[in-house]
Amino acid sequence: MAHTHSLEIRVRYHETDQMGRFYNARVLEWFEAGRTELLRDRGMSYAQIEQRGILLPMTESHVLFQNPARYDDALRLNTAVTFAGKARLRFDVTIEHLDAIPVARGHTIHAIVDPAGKPVRPPTWVRQLIEPAGDGN
Repeated sequence: MAHTHSLEIRVRYHETDQMGRFYNARVLEWFEAGRTELLRDRGMSYAQIEQRGILLPMTESHVLFQNPARYDDALRLNTAVTFAGKARLRFDVTIEHLDAIPVARGHTIHAIVDPAGKPVRPPTWVRQLIEPAGDGN
């Protein structure tokens, strides 16, 4: 099973809608926070990856909304990453209340490209970042 990174966040007031729930578009921002911190936890920030000539544009997203979250609710984001082909990554994310009530789940697919936008096979250092030793992948 892929390594899962957990991140706790709190629903901020500006993230809510007129119904008092988090606004649905915020989920993709939370997904971004999860994948950013997963990569940082593995030893390299998004900025460092880009500085080394690899970009990860999102090409697909999917979200299933399960239960509401309201202002000041504490949530846990669980994020895992795997390869999804020769030049793509898949980040799977679950968002839940701290008592494990699910809020949303889904995934994003990211192309692995060079600065010109051309798909490239991941260099060794990217493979090691995504599949660390002992990860079981």
